Amino acid sequence: MSTLKDGFIFTLLKKYTNTFMHLIYPNQCLVCLNELPESNRTNICHLCQDNFHFTYFETSDSTRLDKLFWGRLNIHSTFSLLEFEKQNSTQKILHAIKYKSNKLLAGEMGKKIGNTIHQKSNFATIEVLIPVPLHIKKKYIRGYNQSEVIAEGVNTILNVQLKPNLIRRTVHSESQTKKNKFSRWDNVKDVFQIDISALKKFNHIAIIDDVITTGSTIEAITLKIHKEIPDLKISIISLAIAK
Repeated sequence: MSTLKDGFIFTLLKKYTNTFMHLIYPNQCLVCLNELPESNRTNICHLCQDNFHFTYFETSDSTRLDKLFWGRLNIHSTFSLLEFEKQNSTQKILHAIKYKSNKLLAGEMGKKIGNTIHQKSNFATIEVLIPVPLHIKKKYIRGYNQSEVIAEGVNTILNVQLKPNLIRRTVHSESQTKKNKFSRWDNVKDVFQIDISALKKFNHIAIIDDVITTGSTIEAITLKIHKEIPDLKISIISLAIAK
């Protein structure tokens, strides 16, 4: 009888504690700020998910992301899920993933990418996913590499190899956020170390990034790989592309 009573008291205390914590830290949609049920852990309501700023690149043979690299790189295929502009929902999603440690949201967005591209023939031969790396210092400060978690989400659908250590960032360079195209390139051109011997085992790889703006990071990595393995197919997949 005492055990039942103790269990009832514990359940009641837990209920009131959760209610109290919800008053202090309400579970709100990070886009529209409307209150969400406790079961929604991605922090985006269904209405806002229905109104994401999708690129619909999967419906086109030639996208803006393809054109970004024309004349610069030999890229097999490209895909970005969302359009990024200041103040739109994509910015809030990226902010939550990069600076609010919302790993669950990063994984869910990765799954959306995977579900969108998994039946596209140009991505069918991908053998391995490689996230754009963070320097170990930045990864420690942030707690995780957002591109790696996005890649994990993509891989729950594609079910290929995931190799986050084939590309390493060896220099802790400044943030790219406020740099122009030329400064971004100068900031990343010599900061990556690549396991070329491991990459030679593959025919088609995909590099995963969170957001692509000028493409300088992708360019630095791809040029370094193709200098050693010119015939390797490289595809680029990102959560977002700047408009």
